Amino acid sequence: MAISKGTAKVVAYRKESTWGVLAGTTGGKQVRRVTADFNLTKETYESNEIRTDRQLADFRHGVRSADGTLSGELSPNSYSDFMQSLVSKDFAAVTAVSSLSVTIAAGSGTLWTITRAAGDWLSNGLKVGSVIRLTGAGLATTNVAKNLLILSMTSSVITVQVLNGSALTAEGPIASVTATVVGKQTFVPATGHTEDSYTIEQWFQDISQSEVFAGMRVGSMNVQLPATGLTTVDFSFMGKDLSSKGTTQYFTSPTAQGTNGIFAAVNGAMIVNGLPVALVTSADFTVERAMENATAVGSNSVAEIFLGRIRCTGNLSVYFQDATFRNYFDDETAVSIVFALTTGSEANADFLTFTLPKVKLGSFNKDDGELGLVASTSFQALLNADIAAGLPATTIQIQDSTLV
Repeated sequence: MAISKGTAKVVAYRKESTWGVLAGTTGGKQVRRVTADFNLTKETYESNEIRTDRQLADFRHGVRSADGTLSGELSPNSYSDFMQSLVSKDFAAVTAVSSLSVTIAAGSGTLWTITRAAGDWLSNGLKVGSVIRLTGAGLATTNVAKNLLILSMTSSVITVQVLNGSALTAEGPIASVTATVVGKQTFVPATGHTEDSYTIEQWFQDISQSEVFAGMRVGSMNVQLPATGLTTVDFSFMGKDLSSKGTTQYFTSPTAQGTNGIFAAVNGAMIVNGLPVALVTSADFTVERAMENATAVGSNSVAEIFLGRIRCTGNLSVYFQDATFRNYFDDETAVSIVFALTTGSEANADFLTFTLPKVKLGSFNKDDGELGLVASTSFQALLNADIAAGLPATTIQIQDSTLV
């Protein structure tokens, strides 16, 4: 008798047009995974009847629903659909800023400034935490097509860090330069929230068993950034039902798993309050939204999944070198945090960025030991309403360089 193996399991999905109604069988995508587990769940009811035989006479099944978890090693484009559904806004491109006259100059430490002769960076859709690339025939080759992370902005000057740590060349003014926000961005919007749901199939091809779940909504995303090792991501899902079972694959020829590089936390940058930080030993953050199953008399599956607030919390562990983080906590100072991850050390490597424009620390606790002391701090991300400094007006902004 054949026993199903994980290497033979295919997990695929497609966005639904209507919540709880199975998506079409074409256009599915396979999921990259370390583990993926989707299941039918039921409420159960045990009789409370008092009986002279002192035994339980009945046990019943109630409302059906579905849930699931997906764990993976974070890579660009692999989980962008689920990220945009979680924050309730589709990824979108930012219009490139062209016909610029710019001057590039060395700033403090490893930072660089890009000053425009006319116009306003703040009105062009660029934000702190965005990664841009410069192009233009007059630029030095060392300034072309590099990943430049924006750390701070004024109307005329942006301060950037080259993500792979290489240098720019001071020059300018150079005419006819274009600054392009690479790929696409999404964020938690103020209005116009999307309410995506997915049909998700587990196809056990070695034993010819298909399980198809409808109405699956993304409930949370947890990103783990260790000091060494690969960056990981975990998603949770809530759904309507196990809607289809069979012995043939539901999705016809789903797109194969991607092969984009996987992020290691050592590649990229972490920015706190506009400055690079090299003292962080680990970091994690979770984006989650309140969800609740709606049940109704006469229906054995959930009638709807209500969606509530989107929250973002996290933790940092830092070497205790000075009072900076302790004072952020003690003074209840709002700071910004940017996590920028790259797939390699190339100047134009693929990347993901997560920008939390307004964060308050909730704790600061130091350990004690023989060697380097580490302080652990928790944080809560908040809606940023002050956009004067170029910070996005949201709780979290995400940029994926591979989306076109």
